[in-house]
Amino acid sequence: MIASYNYVKNILEENKTFAKKKYGQNFLIDNNIADKIAKIASSKITIEIGPGLGSLTEHLLNYAEKVYVYEIDETMYEILNKTFDNKIDINLIDFLELDLDNVPYKNDEISVCSNLPYYVTTPILFKLFESDLNINKITVMLQKEVADRFKAKIGSEDYNALSIIVQYLFDVKYEMSVSKNVFYPKPNVDSAVISFIPKVKRDKEFEKSFFELVKLCFTQRRKTLFNNLRNNYDEEKINEMFKELNLKDKIRPQELSLDDYLRIYEVLYER
Repeated sequence: MIASYNYVKNILEENKTFAKKKYGQNFLIDNNIADKIAKIASSKITIEIGPGLGSLTEHLLNYAEKVYVYEIDETMYEILNKTFDNKIDINLIDFLELDLDNVPYKNDEISVCSNLPYYVTTPILFKLFESDLNINKITVMLQKEVADRFKAKIGSEDYNALSIIVQYLFDVKYEMSVSKNVFYPKPNVDSAVISFIPKVKRDKEFEKSFFELVKLCFTQRRKTLFNNLRNNYDEEKINEMFKELNLKDKIRPQELSLDDYLRIYEVLYER
């Protein structure tokens, strides 16, 4: 079993390598947890981002007919090839640079599973959320404090553009907490596993422009909504929108709900 302290320590020594901070590598060493995550993420076709040594990958194979993995680290890529031979489709690439319009599962229903390092959590999730892939579930393990942000309330420090987009697209389920003690090397913080389950019928044309608007509104969260919008919209039009929706002049983006943003979109885009 890959997800064990002895295996991870030995395989790293054999390959004269180590956990690289620049890739946020902390290897899971608890097979029970690896199996639970794989079971949650189970689907006929599963995509894994950043498999590392394959702790999760090994268990995903028990539940999926086909597993595609994307690994940025060349050393990990070579280890994965030795470990899994031809059992999985292994790709050496930064997932953020992957062209999702030309993947072999473009027309298939898939699930996505990943142990996401902090520094790429938001860009990877945005890439998935905004893609045309037919995703039935996204299961990610990430820092616990980051996981908590997906439940962020209006007005809180953690409430941002990603909060709005997630609320629009998904039901978010907090699956389980994961202790920092089940990783090697041990990180400084605990983790959590959350899943995103689509709740709306996708309308890509609408989503593209709506998400752009939401992100624009949060360009600088300390600025007012008006000041964030004025770089892209005529001030007269913004003032008309504020008046119609009865918004306070100094209102900030984190003070508005998903429904508020949908109304703003209706006024600015659809009329």
